[in-house]
Amino acid sequence: MSATTAEAPPEAPAPRPRRRLRFPSAITTLAIVMVAVWVAALFVPSGTYQLDADGGPIPGTYTQVPSPLTGAERVEQLLLSPVNGLYGLINGDGVVDTETVGHLFGSIGVVMFIMALGAFISVAFSTRSLEVGVSRLADRLRDRGWLLVAAIMVLFSLLGSTMGFSVETFGFYPLLIPLFLALGYDRMVAATAILLGALTGSMASTVNPFSIGVASGEAGVSIGDGIALRVLLWVVLTTMAVLFVLRYARRVRRDPGTSLVGFDQPADEDEADEHEAIPPGTRLTRTQTWVLVVTVLTFALMIFSVIPWSSIFGSTGGPADDGLTHQTATAPYWFELGWWFPELTMLFVVAAIVVGLVARMGEGKLVGLIARGAADMIGPAIVILLARGVSVIMTNTDTLDTVLHAMENAVTGAAAAAFTALVTIVNIPLAFLIPSSSGHATLAMPLLAPLGDFAGVSRSLVITAFQMGHGLMLLFAPTNAVLVGGLAIAKVGYDKYLRFVWPLLAANLVVAIVVVGIAAATG
Repeated sequence: MSATTAEAPPEAPAPRPRRRLRFPSAITTLAIVMVAVWVAALFVPSGTYQLDADGGPIPGTYTQVPSPLTGAERVEQLLLSPVNGLYGLINGDGVVDTETVGHLFGSIGVVMFIMALGAFISVAFSTRSLEVGVSRLADRLRDRGWLLVAAIMVLFSLLGSTMGFSVETFGFYPLLIPLFLALGYDRMVAATAILLGALTGSMASTVNPFSIGVASGEAGVSIGDGIALRVLLWVVLTTMAVLFVLRYARRVRRDPGTSLVGFDQPADEDEADEHEAIPPGTRLTRTQTWVLVVTVLTFALMIFSVIPWSSIFGSTGGPADDGLTHQTATAPYWFELGWWFPELTMLFVVAAIVVGLVARMGEGKLVGLIARGAADMIGPAIVILLARGVSVIMTNTDTLDTVLHAMENAVTGAAAAAFTALVTIVNIPLAFLIPSSSGHATLAMPLLAPLGDFAGVSRSLVITAFQMGHGLMLLFAPTNAVLVGGLAIAKVGYDKYLRFVWPLLAANLVVAIVVVGIAAATG
C-alpha cells in the first residue's frame, strides 16, 4: 500500500479545557458562612451575664451554663435559621423562632420592602422615562461625572452619619446604575458609590440615633458628648472613601479593560432590543415627565419619612432609641411621619400603581410588571435572610455572651491608648455576628463603658472607638444584609468587591486606631 493511500493515524484527542475555579455566588457564600458559624457554635461554650435593671450585661458576672439545645435541636436550628432569619420573633428569654410572641427579629420587613421596590422599578422602567432622563442627565454631566460620584457619596455618607441611612439605599441602585453606566463607569463604581458612601457615614456616625444614640443611652452620656472627634473622623474617612472610588472610576473610564467587573453586554438579541440605546437628543414625553415626577416625589418622601428628626436635633442622655422597632426615645416633632418598612413597602406599591395609571397601562400589563419586578428581587431577598440567619444561630445557642466575655477579657487592664485601640479591634469580629449597630451597642456598651472608667478613658471616646470597629466590619461583612443585598442588586461579585475595597479597609483601620489612640493619650 502506497503512502498516499495509507490510512492516516488517528488524531490525538484535544485536551480538555481546564475548569477555572470561580468564587461562589452570594447565596452560596452566605450558606457556607452560616454552616461555619453553626459548626463553631458546637465548640464555643454557652454562657450568660447577669443583667442590670435596663437589661444590659454587668461586667464580671459571666458564667458558663449548659447548652440550651440538645444535639437534635442544634441540627434543627441550622435547618430553620434561614426561616427564623426571615420571620423570627424574639421572646423574653432571648430565643428566636416563628412560634413565639415578641419583637420581630427576622428580616421580613426588609424583604417585603425590596420586593415592593422591584415592583415599582419594573413599572417605572417600562415607560422608559428613567432611561430617557438618565440619558439626558448623562449628556449634561459627560465631562463632570466625577462630581456626581463625589456628590452622591458625600450625601449618602451624611445621611448614614446622622440617621443610619443604609437599608434605604436599596432603592437607589436601579436609578443610579444606568446613570453611571451611561457616564462610562462600571457597576463597581455605581455599587461602591452607594455602599461606601452610606457605610462610611455609618462607621463615622455623629448623631445617628440607632448607633451613637443607643450606645450613649447604654453608657449614660449625652449623644452630643464627643461629637467634635466624630465629626473629624467623618470628614477624614468620607474624604478617603470618595478619593478611593474616584481614583478607580477615572482609571476605568480611561481604560475599560481595567474594570474588575466588566461592562454590561446584552445576552441575546431580544435583550438587546429591549434595552436599545436612547438616541442622543431624545426628549421626554408628557407621560414620561409625569412618571419622573412621581419617582422623585416617592424617593423624597421615603427619605423624609424615615429620618428621626427629633432624635437628631433634640436627643439628650437617657433611654436609648430602639433600632429593632425603629422607635425613638424622644417625643417626635409634629411633622415627623415615623415610617418604617411596612409603610415604605406600601409607598412603593402605591407609587407603582400611580405610575401605571399615569402611563395608561392596562390592568393585565400593570399586574404582570409588578409581579415580574418583585420576582427579580428574590435573589437579594434570599441573601438577606441567610445573613440574618447567622445572628439567629448565635442568639439561640447562648454563645454571644461567651464572645462578649472574651472581648471583656481582652480589654480589661489596658492603658488608655491601648484600651481604645483594643475596643476598636475586638468589636470588629463581634460586628460580624451582630451587624445591627443598635443590637451590638446594647450588648457591648454596658461592659465597655465601666471598663473605660478604670482605664481613664471617657465614655464618649469608648463609644467612638466601638463605632469605628463596628462600622469597619460592616464595610466587608458577608453577614451585613445592606452590603450583600446591595452587591446582589448591583450584580457585583462579593469576591471582586473584596479585591477592590481591601486597601481602603486597611487605611480606615489605621486611621481609626491612630485617631482614637491619640485622643485617649491626650485626655
